[in-house]
Order: sequence, then structure tokens, then C-alpha cells
Amino acid sequence: MNDLAVQDAAVVTAATRAAGTSFYRGMAVLSPPRRVAMYGIYAFCRAVDDIADEDAPLAAKQAGLEAWRNRIARLAAGGDDAVTRVLRDASLRYALRREDFHAIIDGMAMDAGAPIIAPDAAFLDLYCDRVASAVGRLAIRVFGEVSLAGDDVAHHLGRALQLTNILRDVAEDAARGRIYLPREALLAADVPLDPSRILAAPGLPRAMAAIGAQAEAHFAAAAQAMRLCNPRAVRPARMMAAAYRPLLSRMRREAFAHPERRPRLSAARKLLLAVQLLLLTDRRR
Repeated sequence: MNDLAVQDAAVVTAATRAAGTSFYRGMAVLSPPRRVAMYGIYAFCRAVDDIADEDAPLAAKQAGLEAWRNRIARLAAGGDDAVTRVLRDASLRYALRREDFHAIIDGMAMDAGAPIIAPDAAFLDLYCDRVASAVGRLAIRVFGEVSLAGDDVAHHLGRALQLTNILRDVAEDAARGRIYLPREALLAADVPLDPSRILAAPGLPRAMAAIGAQAEAHFAAAAQAMRLCNPRAVRPARMMAAAYRPLLSRMRREAFAHPERRPRLSAARKLLLAVQLLLLTDRRR
């Protein structure tokens, strides 16, 4: 790498480390070029997510997201900062698709306006595709899998992870005036489409169970698609599934009886994942 590329890599690495998430350590399974590419993708996602979440007028949020849309459209001509230069290099190296970056921006735009409250199933699926599966479609290519099966992994694992997050965060979202559970499931269980009343509704566990079954089906489909991929390329995806699927399993075992509680991995599960990560790091590509 030239001096500027080294500096850019240091910038996105530092930004990812400073975020304090497990993502920084999780990407240790990758070779340095792939790891830097993922840190660039993370920095991009964090930037557009911050725009959507900031306390600002909708017009200002829309302008900020549109500015990023234009920056992505200009990637082929080069980047104008560390993040876009890393994304440009990653796009050339790993055949990343511009439409996946734009889909992520579109997903942030869905969250930037009025709070999402009990969307219909089609809206929720599109939202999951944009904020989760689109990220997966970028990541799976960086990991080294460019096949249709790789896209299937991203499709199903993204939805599985996002639905699990939605189920885990029902109480937190309700406190923020949001409901991401689809209206069809809520109405079928006689749950009011009101964030202030949802937690007290007797039918909420039944509605959550219906979405939990969908999430489990996506985890299963992702696992099936992974069998058709390069085993090394889907190691990080397997790690993500291994971290989230037990959370879903725990909620399903408890029949979603305590939606006000945010489930967490046990210390033993965290230790097992840490050991797996160390073993995978020793055999990185």
C-alpha cells in the first residue's frame, strides 16, 4: 500500500475500534486487506446511521443521506476522504456493488422520518433487506464469496439477525415510540398498534412467537446456503449466526414471556465464541 492507503486504513481501523463494538475484534478472522475493507464498510454504515438518528430536521437528514448517495455514486472517480477511498479500493478489489451501498442509505432514510410503528410485512421485509441483508451482500464478497449462494446467505442471515434484534429490543423500541413488529402479526394476536400499550398486551408473546418462527426459518436457510459456499469465506457469517441464534432460541424457549427483558448471552457462551475466534484467527486467509 502507498502512504495514503496506509493512512486511510489506520483511520477506518481507529474509527471501528473507538466504536467499542465486538465487530472490531470479530474481523480479526480476516486477512489485513479484507479486514480494512470491512472497517471501511462499518465506518460508512456508522456515518449514515448517525445521520438518521441525529436530532435534526428531516430535511437536514435527507440532505446528509443524499450527500452520501452522491459520494457513493462518485466512487469510481476516486474518494475524497479516508472512508470513501477505502470503499473505492474495496469495491475494485472485491467487486462490491454500488446498489448495495445505496440500499443501506435507503434503509437509513426509512428510519430518518416519522417513527416506524407496526409496518406491514412487506415494508418490514424491505427494511430488513436494506439495513441488514444489503450489508451482508457487501460483507460476503469481502469475505471471498461472490456466488449466488453467497447472496442467499446475506439474504437470509441479514433478515434472521434483524428480526432477532427486533424481538430482543421490543421494550426499548416501545420506549422510543417505535414498533418494528409487523401489523399483521400484532392484529392476529389482538395487540394494539400503540407503543405505550404494546408491552401490557396479553397477545404480545404470541405475535413475537410468529416472528420468531420466521427468524428461525431464515437462520436455517442461511445455514443451508453456507453449505454451498467456500467454508473459509463464510466463517465470519457462521460466527454471527452462532452469536445471535442462541438469543433467539432462548426467547423461543421462554415463549417470549418476558418481552421487557433484553436477553443476553451467558458467560459460557461468550467464552466459547472467544475460543472459536482465537482458533479461526490462527487459520486466517
